[in-house]
Amino acid sequence: MGATTAAMVTAVVGVLGTLLAPVITTWTTKRQRAEERQAEEGRRVFEERRAGYSAMNRASRHFHTVLKDALHRMRDGVYTDDDRAQVEEARRDYRDRYAEAQMIVPEAVLRASRELNVVLAAIDATAKRIDRGLAREGESADQALIDLKAAEPALTAMRRIMREDLGVSD
Repeated sequence: MGATTAAMVTAVVGVLGTLLAPVITTWTTKRQRAEERQAEEGRRVFEERRAGYSAMNRASRHFHTVLKDALHRMRDGVYTDDDRAQVEEARRDYRDRYAEAQMIVPEAVLRASRELNVVLAAIDATAKRIDRGLAREGESADQALIDLKAAEPALTAMRRIMREDLGVSD
């Protein structure tokens, strides 16, 4: 290779380097921004899911507790309109959180929440029948309290699945 060819190759490489540097820089910048947007979207989805899980867990546990308290008060004959209002408020909050969760959670969490929902809805219906004096055969506040115990493992399972989905490990 002669000096002229070497100079020509050097000049071509220099010109190509000068021309391609902004293209490569732009490409790299776009790629970094896309990765940053993707990471931010991932964080946003994670935070949305975590907030939904927290709300669902809180509402489920609150509804469970309010139902248990209401059944104790029914059994003891001291159930009041304020208690009814508290149960209804807890039920509505639970229903809303359950509906929101259905839109953002994976199937494993939905299965666990459905199992819990079946128990809580049945106990709520039983409590309402007892309160209205329309209890079915075998329905009582004491029996409903026993039946409500079935929700406790479902609450624990749902929380465990939610934590696993969020990457929380013990």
